[in-house]
Amino acid sequence: LSKFSKEIPEFGKNMSMFRKSNEASTAPSVAESDASSTSSSSLSWEECEDVEIITGPVEAHTGHKKVLVTGGAGFIGSNVAEYLLARGDDVVIVDEMNDYYDLRIKESNLSLLQNKYGKAGRLAVYRGDICDEAFMMDLFEKERPEWVCHMAARAGVRPSIADPFVYIHSNIRGTTQLMELSHRFGVKNFVFASSSSVYGGSKNTYFSEDENVDNPVSPYAASKKACELLAYTYHHLYNLNVSALRFFTVYGPRGRPDMAPFKFIDRVSRGLEIQQFGDGSSSRDYTYISDIVDGVVRAIDRPRGYEVYNLGKGDGTSLKEFIDLVQKHTGKTANIRQLPDQPGDVPYTCADISKARRILGYEAKISFEEGIRRTASWYREAYEDNTLEVCPEMQANGMGRAPSCVNLSSLKVN
Repeated sequence: LSKFSKEIPEFGKNMSMFRKSNEASTAPSVAESDASSTSSSSLSWEECEDVEIITGPVEAHTGHKKVLVTGGAGFIGSNVAEYLLARGDDVVIVDEMNDYYDLRIKESNLSLLQNKYGKAGRLAVYRGDICDEAFMMDLFEKERPEWVCHMAARAGVRPSIADPFVYIHSNIRGTTQLMELSHRFGVKNFVFASSSSVYGGSKNTYFSEDENVDNPVSPYAASKKACELLAYTYHHLYNLNVSALRFFTVYGPRGRPDMAPFKFIDRVSRGLEIQQFGDGSSSRDYTYISDIVDGVVRAIDRPRGYEVYNLGKGDGTSLKEFIDLVQKHTGKTANIRQLPDQPGDVPYTCADISKARRILGYEAKISFEEGIRRTASWYREAYEDNTLEVCPEMQANGMGRAPSCVNLSSLKVN
C-alpha cells in the first residue's frame, strides 16, 4: 500500500503503526496493488463478448466519504469502521447490540472507536434494528450517508437450523430495507457481507463466483443467497451499485467467541477440552481480519454495477493442522474430544480470489500460521485471568459447543 502500511494494522498497542493520512479531507483509498492480474477463474473473460475485460484493478474513488457501517459493534464491522476513521472518513454505525454473543465484547469495540475518534466529530453511533423502518428512515434523513457497508447479519450455520426465522428477519428483510433506503437516498455504493456458505458442498478445488450456488445446505446460507439475488434486483431496477462479498472464515484479534479460532485458543490456553467435529480432515480457508478489511475497503472505493467477490486467503487449512498450530502458539497441549460431523457443515472451503485480485487489486497477505500467532498473542494480552466463566456459544441461539471461559471484564480496549 502506498499511503498506508502494507497490511491493516494490528489493534491495541500495535495500532500505533498505522500511518494516518495527513489530509483527512481527501481520504485516500486503499492503494492500488501491483499484484499479477492473471485469473484462475473458469470463466474465460477474453472470450466473452458482453464482458468488459479487466486487466488491472479498477480505479478507486478518492476523496472524503461518509460511510454507514451496519453491525459496526461487531468483529468485522468495528474493524472496517476503525480503518475508515483512521484514514479520515466519517462513519455512522448502527447496531442492534443483540446477545448472539456476549454484549461486553461489542461494547468494548464501540468504546475503542469512541475513545479514539468520538471527540473528532466524525463518528456517530446508533443503537437499533435495521429492520425498524421508522428508525432507519430517521437515520438516513439525518445522516445522509452516500456509502453503505452492510456488515450486520445473523451469523452461524447451526443456529440457523434451530431458528431459521430470525435469519429471514435480520438477513433478508434487513438487507432489503437497507437497499430500499439506499436507492431512495442516492447511495453511491452498497457493499454487503455475503458468505462462502453459499457454495454448500461444492466439489471444486477452488470456489469461484461463476459457480451455480442454487443449492444451499443451511438456512443461513440460503439467507445470504437470497440477499445476493435481491441485490441484483435493486441494481437492475434502480441502477444501485452493489458488491456482495463472500467472506471465507474470518478470524483474528477481537474475533467472535463462537468461532473456532478464538475458542480453540482460549480453551487450549486454559487446558480445557476442545471438541473436534469429524476426523480432522475437514478444511477451511481461514482469512485474517486485516485481509478482509482490505478487501471490504477496496470494494467500497470501487463502485462497479453489480458484482460478487470472494474474499479469502486462497488456500485451505485442515482442522488437524489448525489444532496443531494452536498448540504450537499457545505452548499448550490440546485435550481433544472427537464428535461426529455436524448437519449443515461443509467439508471443505477454498476461495478462488482471482476476480477480486483482478478488479479490486485484492491479495491476502497473512498466512494462517502467522494469523494464529498474532491472535494467540492478542489473547494473552487481552485476557488477564480466568476468574469469570462465560459461555458465549450458548448465547448463539442456544446452539452451544464447548464454552469459552474468559474474563471479559478484563478485556483491554486500548
